[in-house]
Amino acid sequence: MTTPIPIPTLSAQAAHAVSVSPTSSSNIRERIRQNSLGSPAVRQPKVLHPVDNEGLRLLLLENISQDAVKAFREQGFLVDHFTKAWSEGELVEKIGQYHAIGIRSKTKITERVIKAASKLLVIGCFCIGTNQVDLETAAKAGIPVFNSPFSNSRSVAELVISEVIALSRQYFERGFEMRQGIWNKQSKNCWEVRGKTLGIVGYGHIGSQLSVLAEAFGIRVLFYDVVNLMPLGSARQVEALSTLLSESDFVTLHVPELPETINLISGIQLAQMKKDSYLINNARGRVVDIPALIAAIKSGHIAGAALDVYPAEPGANGSPFDDQLNPWASELRSLKNVILTPHIGGSTEEAQRMIGEEVSGALSRYLTFGSTVGSVNFPEVDLRAIALEEANHVRLCHVHVNRPGVLRQVNEVLSPYNVEKQYSDSKGDVAYLMADIADVSPQDVNKLQQLINKTSANILTRLLA
Repeated sequence: MTTPIPIPTLSAQAAHAVSVSPTSSSNIRERIRQNSLGSPAVRQPKVLHPVDNEGLRLLLLENISQDAVKAFREQGFLVDHFTKAWSEGELVEKIGQYHAIGIRSKTKITERVIKAASKLLVIGCFCIGTNQVDLETAAKAGIPVFNSPFSNSRSVAELVISEVIALSRQYFERGFEMRQGIWNKQSKNCWEVRGKTLGIVGYGHIGSQLSVLAEAFGIRVLFYDVVNLMPLGSARQVEALSTLLSESDFVTLHVPELPETINLISGIQLAQMKKDSYLINNARGRVVDIPALIAAIKSGHIAGAALDVYPAEPGANGSPFDDQLNPWASELRSLKNVILTPHIGGSTEEAQRMIGEEVSGALSRYLTFGSTVGSVNFPEVDLRAIALEEANHVRLCHVHVNRPGVLRQVNEVLSPYNVEKQYSDSKGDVAYLMADIADVSPQDVNKLQQLINKTSANILTRLLA
């Protein structure tokens, strides 16, 4: 599969364009030398635009990285940027004017929103998860969804290590008491983390990084995952979740929200944990049965907990985290040695910058070149870029129902032209075809799009020229 090509701006193209005679070996050597130093490739990619020449408008919500906003605007996209999440009603009312949307974890892209999004081409989740998007409906509407599954792994792993130490030393409680003017120096039930056991549920990118960090502190690491994985360092995989729970002093969760992970840790699992152990959840709010956790802490079986995610979360900074949002909120807030943070697992400047770069790059590549590499709900298709010197070339991006006979219909439409390259793939009920067509006159472009749109399985067709 072709490696995605960085998207140059129009100004960057002009600045880097080099005129070289085919017979000038010194100039060729100079271009090769420049390329080795990181300057543009020998064959400059052509910036493609929708043939209808409509300005692409992007909606970015939830205070997405300003670097991403800047990158989109530099490429000529029209960007509306808002710091807060939007409700379903707000989205339904306004989404019809946008070609792309970028969100984080609080904005929900539901079936109702997608049906109202008449122009929407792509969705970007500037976070790890995508459970806030109806992925199946988006795919059926011809809308790929991109996320950043790895960029904040280190930030979350570091937060967990800090929580392990804070819970073990109880300095979260002592610091709060000091702010109340209470001096309470004590060592009872305060422990070093060296020699303790950390149980990691979900040994993906976060879990494995956490494993390495924990061992550097002299912590023994166990992990449980639904697939067999090669451990890093001295970590050991266990076959059953109950084994991990019964042997671990700290249990930390790093799993996605799926039907099988909702209430993964409930009353039964909490009873299986070691007495005076700790639970940490920086994954998804519904993975833990919080009323059961409250009961386990009140009974003295669980010594403390750290929670960064909740079943329902406020939509904006400054909004209350109270019993109207979650009926047990005030009871949870009253517990001793329980660290509550407002979903800050990946909220470091480094993580948000990397997430912004990754997701904005994926959205730009799709809008500009049609590439779906990295999409979570869509066939992954890509073609090498059309070169700057290749005039009258058109790129067809055709999303269609995955059924027999579609390629025959499309290729009949393309038969009068020279199809230089073509690639298609399918995922479930949706298929995606990209094709580069040479020597297409401006008069033929609209005709070509109309004919493809009339094919029986068409979902969405774009021509980029």
